[in-house]
Amino acid sequence: MGKGRRDDRIGALPDDILVNILDRLNVPDAARTSILSTRSPGEHTIRFLSAAFYLRDDVLVSIGKAVGHTMDDLEDDERVIRGREFMRFFDACQDAFGGLTSLDMEDLRFCESDIFNILIAYKRLKHLRMTNCDSGDPSTLQIEHSHLGELSIAECSFEQVKLNWLPQLTHMTFDDWIDYQDPLVLGHVPLLEAVSLTNVGCSFHKLVKLSKFLSGTSIRVLKLVFKSERIWVQLECPTESLASVFRQLRIVNLVTLPEGYDLTWTMFILEAAPLLKELYMTIWDHPCIMETDEETRKEGLYSENRGVEWDSAVADFKHHNLATLIIFCFESDDYMVSYLRRIMAAAVNLEDVFLYSRLECDGCQDEKPIRFPWTKRQRISLKKRVTEGIESFAIIHAPSTVRADHLAKHVYPECSLDISRKMLLNKQ
Repeated sequence: MGKGRRDDRIGALPDDILVNILDRLNVPDAARTSILSTRSPGEHTIRFLSAAFYLRDDVLVSIGKAVGHTMDDLEDDERVIRGREFMRFFDACQDAFGGLTSLDMEDLRFCESDIFNILIAYKRLKHLRMTNCDSGDPSTLQIEHSHLGELSIAECSFEQVKLNWLPQLTHMTFDDWIDYQDPLVLGHVPLLEAVSLTNVGCSFHKLVKLSKFLSGTSIRVLKLVFKSERIWVQLECPTESLASVFRQLRIVNLVTLPEGYDLTWTMFILEAAPLLKELYMTIWDHPCIMETDEETRKEGLYSENRGVEWDSAVADFKHHNLATLIIFCFESDDYMVSYLRRIMAAAVNLEDVFLYSRLECDGCQDEKPIRFPWTKRQRISLKKRVTEGIESFAIIHAPSTVRADHLAKHVYPECSLDISRKMLLNKQ
C-alpha cells in the first residue's frame, strides 16, 4: 500500500457482492465494516431492512428511545407486559418505521385502540401477521387500511374480526378462531382472491357456513385445514349466495381431513364452483397435530365422529372444468376408491389424477401401515377398481416421489411472513 490513503478494498467491491457480505454479518460487524469503507454513504441507500425484535422479560433491550425501564407490575400476564413494551417502542419510534411494509406481531396483548393506531401510523404496510394476540377480554378487532395486501390472523382471542375497508387485500389467512359469534365479518375487500381457513372442530363448535363466512367475496383460491378433526364446514345445497362466493373459484385445497370417513361431502364444493380446475386433498390422522390422549379429548369435548354425510340435491351431476385431482396420503381403502369413482364419473373432462403416499414429517413417528399401490400389479388392480363401469379419459398416476409443484400447492396459500420466518430459521 502507498503512504497516502490506504486502498479501500471493501469499497471497491461491486454492490451485489458487498450486499451479500453485509447480509451475512450481525449488526455490530456490519457497522465496523462500513467504517472501513471509504465509499460515500450516499451510495449505500437502504432499500430493504428486515429486523426482528425479541421482547424478553429477563433482558429488556433498549432500541433508541423504544423501551425504557423494566416493568414493575410483574404479576400481569406476560403478553400484557410484552404488549406494553411494544407500544412504548411504537410510540417512541414512529418516525423511524414510517415506511414499514411488513409487520409480524406475536404473543402481545394490546389495549383496544392500539392496533388501530398502529395501522394509522404505518401507512405503507402491505403485510400484517398477528399470532396469539388479543385485547384482554373478548373484543372486536376492526381493520381498515388503504395498502394492506396480505393479512394473517392466527390463534388470536378476538371475539370477532371485522375487515371493514381493505381495498388492496388479496390474501388472507385466518386460523384457530374462538367460537363466540360469527368470528369473521368481511366488509370492503374487492380484490380478495386467496383465503386460508384453519380450525379444530370440537363437538360444541358451530359449523361454518361458507356462503356467509365469505359473503361479498369472489375468491379464486380456497384452503380449508381441519387438523385431522371434525369437519367444521356446514354442507350447503347450491344457492345463489354460495354460487356468488364460488363463481370464480379455481383451486381448492383440503388439508388434514380425518381418515376413514366418507369424502362425498366435498362434492358440494364442485356443485357450487363450475370453474374449479384443481382439487387438492390430504387425508391424514397426523399424530403431530392431533390430540391423542383420551382423557384430554373428553375434557376438551373433541368429537368422536369426525365425518359428515352428504346427499346431493343435483341428480346425475357433471362438472366440466375440473382437470386435476391430487390426493396426498392416499390408501387403497374402499372409501377412497369409492370417492375416486364418484369424482371421475362427475368430472367429465378430468385429465390427471395424482395419488401420493404418506407425507414425510420430521416431528413424528407414524408407524401405521400404509396401503399404497407401490407395485405395478397393485396399480393395475387399483385402476381396475376405480374405472370399472366408468367412462373417463383421466390418467391415474401413483408416483413414488412428490412433484415439486404439487408439494408447493399442498401448503398454498401460505402467509409470506411465515415463509420468510422459515427461511430465516434455516439460515441460523
